[in-house]
Amino acid sequence: MTRFGEHPDLSVGDLSRSATRDALGDANCEIGDVSGVWFANAGQGAMDSQHMIRGQVALRPMGFEGVGIVNIENACASASTALREATNFIRAGGGDIALAVGADKLVSESKERSLATFDGGLDVSRREWQLREVLALAPPATEFAARRSIFLDIYAALARQYLEVFGGSPRELAAVASKNHAHSVENPRAHFRRPFSIDEVLAARTIASPLTLPMCAPVSDGAAAAIVCSEAGARRLGALDRAIRIDACVLRSGSTRSGDDFDNSIGASTARLAYEAAGMAPVDVDVAEVHDAAAIAEILQIENLGLAPRGEAGRRVLAGDFRLGGLKPVNPSGGLISKGHPIGATGLAQVFELVSQLRGECGSRQVDNARVAIAENGGGFWGIEEATCVVTVLSR
Repeated sequence: MTRFGEHPDLSVGDLSRSATRDALGDANCEIGDVSGVWFANAGQGAMDSQHMIRGQVALRPMGFEGVGIVNIENACASASTALREATNFIRAGGGDIALAVGADKLVSESKERSLATFDGGLDVSRREWQLREVLALAPPATEFAARRSIFLDIYAALARQYLEVFGGSPRELAAVASKNHAHSVENPRAHFRRPFSIDEVLAARTIASPLTLPMCAPVSDGAAAAIVCSEAGARRLGALDRAIRIDACVLRSGSTRSGDDFDNSIGASTARLAYEAAGMAPVDVDVAEVHDAAAIAEILQIENLGLAPRGEAGRRVLAGDFRLGGLKPVNPSGGLISKGHPIGATGLAQVFELVSQLRGECGSRQVDNARVAIAENGGGFWGIEEATCVVTVLSR
């Protein structure tokens, strides 16, 4: 994984090749060992007009020739989808060694251009319908004129609904942000590494009520990559001692449900299938990375993963249960809120953090005796929930 942040002098290809070289080196793998490549990117078409052959453009200069390269776009879940497809290729016997790469370069002098990339994660032909569907859950008290990603209006509506249905206060949202910013101080690859107290988070500029700026993920550049092997492939590379097992990698799209049917949300239904495929349960999880594009998303996904009862996650974040040293640390990387969110790389960045945790390589942010990890990565929105979701279970 590269450092996430602003990289004005690097291209998508530069970032992709950097992460890929590190992944190859970590696995003692040569380019010629790789039987298939899945390349994830969501924004390069909007940002650079590179609408096609993005993986070939990024990786051919470093020597990926002849091998099949598949380009993946699945909104913010693009990279985890690439991992899932590389995993299925290995399990189907297509080869013993595959590469999954995710990269995006979204920081621009034009804020309008960057934000337009996120707008593509909706049904652009029915943007107003999308807003009506979500805002009906909990209308805003006031309107804000500032230009921002429509996703922040969506997350703000989900936050207002959650607080109305389950009680609690914006202080719980601020506790999520404060926790994740504190975690990122220990992550040299994070976009932001500044701690915020709960009171500082609450006092910051409001983006869309009740969300303040430190509760929201930034626009970032970055890349992440993973080598995926069969057992035979890992043995051939001499990498079995560093290999982490993919117990499940489940992809689902959203479905029609009522706004108060939380237990059948896309995150909850995908998690149930992932636990079943892995033969595990929430009690087995030691550490998690979830898609906290805004603070409310972490609270919802903690509950969707079964790590807290419905309606209890916010209070348990306040109690310290999900911070480093707590019962089940969530987003020890700093999460999207602080680590950053280059949307085409985010899912593999989550996996990078969890693999590092399971290997015991995270230093001052290490979760003690981590043996089972879970990642939740959502993408886009259709109606009242994410358009797609990937949940991955890993173990050592």
